[in-house]
Amino acid sequence: MPSIYDAIKSDHDEHRTLLDKLAETSGDSQERKTAWDTFYYEVKSHAAAEEETFYSKLISQTWGQDAARHSVHEHQQLDDLMEELNGMDMSSPGWLTKFKTLKHEYEHHMDEEENEVFERAREVIPGSEIDGFGARFEERKAQERRLVDEKVEDSLED
Repeated sequence: MPSIYDAIKSDHDEHRTLLDKLAETSGDSQERKTAWDTFYYEVKSHAAAEEETFYSKLISQTWGQDAARHSVHEHQQLDDLMEELNGMDMSSPGWLTKFKTLKHEYEHHMDEEENEVFERAREVIPGSEIDGFGARFEERKAQERRLVDEKVEDSLED
């Protein structure tokens, strides 16, 4: 079973590939719709699972709280951008402009997480305490994948 760090990094690699693929699409094409749907569900489930497994552990350690809070805040900002994109016409110039913002912000977030947050986590969470978190992350992500639409509906009602 992969470590939590390897599991998150593997997802990030897939997300980077999807972002690049989306950047190469145009208009309201089926290719763009398919890539967007895949990206949307992957990132939503990834972020929720990451917060519930990895960040909940990191935030429980005093020296990890700032890094965890910062990343969770970025998740919210990225989620807001994704929801805006989800409601826009994919063929509009505004969609591509907003997508480029999302791509830039998310690539920054992933780089920061892999370099700074992982380093901080390794300093404050002993390996013995984080063993098995990769498996928990994967399990939680699968559960979250099934809940994405339900959570979006709930947030729209608020």
